[in-house]
Amino acid sequence: MNKRTLGKTHLDVSTLGFGCAPSAFLKSDPGALTSLIGRLLDAGVNLIDTATMYPGSEEFIGHHLSGRRSEFVLVSKVGGARAVGTSGEPWSDELITSSIDRGLRLMKTDHIDVMLLHSCDLATLEADDALAALVKARDAGKIRFCGYSGDNEAAAFACKLPDIAVVETSISYVDQANIDAVLPVARANRVGVIAKRPVGNAAWKGSADRTGIYVNYTKSYVERHGKLRISPEAVGAVSASGAMDFAELALRFTLSFPEVATAIVGTTREENATKNLEFAGRGGLDARIVDAIQSKWKSAPEASGWPGLT
Repeated sequence: MNKRTLGKTHLDVSTLGFGCAPSAFLKSDPGALTSLIGRLLDAGVNLIDTATMYPGSEEFIGHHLSGRRSEFVLVSKVGGARAVGTSGEPWSDELITSSIDRGLRLMKTDHIDVMLLHSCDLATLEADDALAALVKARDAGKIRFCGYSGDNEAAAFACKLPDIAVVETSISYVDQANIDAVLPVARANRVGVIAKRPVGNAAWKGSADRTGIYVNYTKSYVERHGKLRISPEAVGAVSASGAMDFAELALRFTLSFPEVATAIVGTTREENATKNLEFAGRGGLDARIVDAIQSKWKSAPEASGWPGLT
């Protein structure tokens, strides 16, 4: 598995990471999920992303993955959601501290490698209280690095804060705003970038059979997909053997930007995980294909009003 350095953390992370959100919200079978993640770890994937608000995710990691804790970089998110066993107002020191302590206990670990503020708005970042709570946890050894998960102006602002070492932001063929808004600022400040939703919730498959929290995300991405008219054939991703698989095109587009250290993909299907390993192993796309995909975005009249989806 290819690895890249996660900015000024100097952590070497696999270009493919595992995101726990789908497995949490879709209530996956624990045994099957353990097998899937175990296969990814065996293949060299070394970053797992979770959050306080992902139901059952921290418990799952503690019960099923704590025995392999030394093999992966653990990323979590905190701040706006009050889970069972936590207290305090959103973005307060009390809530952030109690959430971190809860996560350490449930995940059976003595530290979390990267803790991100979970999609707080710009005003909250500017107030600095939430970030101060992360810094306090970092100084106490509970977390190693502070970061921010979000998009657009808030993510760009976060990149300029000295205590922010990592940002997690949406980057995909149907979510390109942060390529210009966030990546240059992250590069200038040596902030590591984790790309979330790197395959755009498989927007090319349409909206049918989507459930739960993914309905709204998928609807927005499917609408964008239809207006962008991006396909492997339309951007020249073809060879003598035929057109590139759309999932490969999507994932490798996100990995084409050197600022992106890792792209987290959440899946509950082992066959998809196997394909993602193969696709990520091939690295970024040819520059002409990347340019064609970005040109589709820039030429779409609606795209200037499409923000990164938080």
